[in-house]
Amino acid sequence: MITIDAGNVLLKPTQKKQMLARLKRALRLGDRIGNFMIKISLRRTGKHVEVTATGQDRLGQFAFRNRGKTWMDALHAIVRDVFRTVHSHAIGRVTPAIA
Repeated sequence: MITIDAGNVLLKPTQKKQMLARLKRALRLGDRIGNFMIKISLRRTGKHVEVTATGQDRLGQFAFRNRGKTWMDALHAIVRDVFRTVHSHAIGRVTPAIA
């Protein structure tokens, strides 16, 4: 489940769809792990946008924060970090097959 809190950043509906599309891969992998939830908050301060992501899955919790000139710049790094974390959780739960 993904929750988006736009805060004081004005987002068009198409921009929200873009955010969800970028997170789709992490969402599918998180659903396989189980109990995947993520909350993304956007805040504009001056000329920059700060994006924070807090989440959890069955194997642990994570939190990330990034600033960028546009929401897309900041979100790009957050999506990369979220996917890396969820992927490492998925790999950590896999047990090697004994042949």
